[in-house]
Order: sequence, then C-alpha cells, then structure tokens
Amino acid sequence: MREALEEIFNIKITDEDLFKKALTHPSFTKENNLNSLDNYERLEFFGDAVLKLAISEKLIKKYPKSHEGELTKIRSILISDATLSKIAEKINITDLIVLGTHAEKAGERKRSSINACVFEALLGAFYLDGKQKEIIDFLNNIFEDYILDIKNNMAKYNAKEVLQEYTQSKTKEVPQYKLIEEIGPAHEPKFKMEVLYQNRVLATAIGTSKKDAEQKCAYEACKKLGVINE
Repeated sequence: MREALEEIFNIKITDEDLFKKALTHPSFTKENNLNSLDNYERLEFFGDAVLKLAISEKLIKKYPKSHEGELTKIRSILISDATLSKIAEKINITDLIVLGTHAEKAGERKRSSINACVFEALLGAFYLDGKQKEIIDFLNNIFEDYILDIKNNMAKYNAKEVLQEYTQSKTKEVPQYKLIEEIGPAHEPKFKMEVLYQNRVLATAIGTSKKDAEQKCAYEACKKLGVINE
C-alpha cells in the first residue's frame, strides 16, 4: 500500500497509519468490529476542505478577472463525485480500497461516491502527514486539464441552466426532467432520462447519475434548439 501510494502521488509517506485509514471503507470497520474512527470518514471530511482550498486558490490566481459566480460554478464541477471518481480511477487508487466482504461482493469498489471519498481522504492524509506543499502541487497539476476543459466548455457543463434560461425567455416555463428507466446492476447503475418542454420530449440521455443524465439531456436539447453550437 505505502509503495503504491508513494508511486502514484510521488510523495513520501511518514505516518503509514493515516493512509491505512484513508483507504478503509466503513463497511470493513463495521464488519470486523473495529473502531469507526479507523475508516476514511474523518480524513474525507478534512480532505474535502483541503481540496476546496487548493482549487479555490488555483482558480482565483488562474482567472484574476473572473467573477465569484463563474469561479464557483467551475469549482463545483471540479470537486463533484463524477470528476473525483474519474481522477481516482485514472491514478489507480480504486484497487487499494479496503472493503468489507459484503460491500466487495456488491461491487461497491466501482461506486463513484466511494472513490471520490477515498480520494479526498488521501488528500487529508497527505496534508496531516506534513506534505502540504507536495499535495497542493499534485492537485494543481492533476486538475489543470479539467479546469481548462470546463472553462472552455462551460455551456456543456452548465447546460441545464442554459436551457432553463432559454425556455423562460420564450414562455416563462421551465423544462421538466423525467426518469425513464434505471439500467445495470445496483452497484453501478445508469439512468436514462428525458427532458420535456411544453409536453414535448426535447432529448433523452443516459448518465451515471440522475444529475449527470439530466445535464446530458439538457446539452442535447440545447444543441437541437440551436442554443449551443458545437
């Protein structure tokens, strides 16, 4: 575990116990009658704050002329479970998570919310391990491409708001989103949604969460209506 994390983050670890906790899912401590303080929850709480501070500092320095509202939108996308889970999978920390037997069998290792929590817990662990500068540098590097993509394609990531502003400008009505069906196993569900406006289906889409599917629906609808040009 130690060697794998040091290679992934390129940061030396001092207090190995912190990182064992950061990788331990609550199902493992509960199943083995261990202290609940020995799982990732406290470190995830702290790591969330570390992440928000690091991303906020990077954004405010990178975009000195951007208003608070725009920076808030970019940050909310960056620190979402969807983005953090992608990063966790990209750097291969998902295989290091320690799960309870039942959770493992249920496929919880693939759940995006768990991967996001573990990623944040590891950030907290590195910070408390005295590696503040190193972990901030890591975050600055790994989030760079995501920041540029979001900044350059904000309409895509903010399509629900764009669509709502468009429909309200036309008729003061807001689009409605409807779940059509849930697809796949319980541990890795996908959601098929549709967006309706004036009782007409504008678009359908599938996402890894209802929110993700709604955003994709809105984006497709905006393209169809000519509100967003690719």
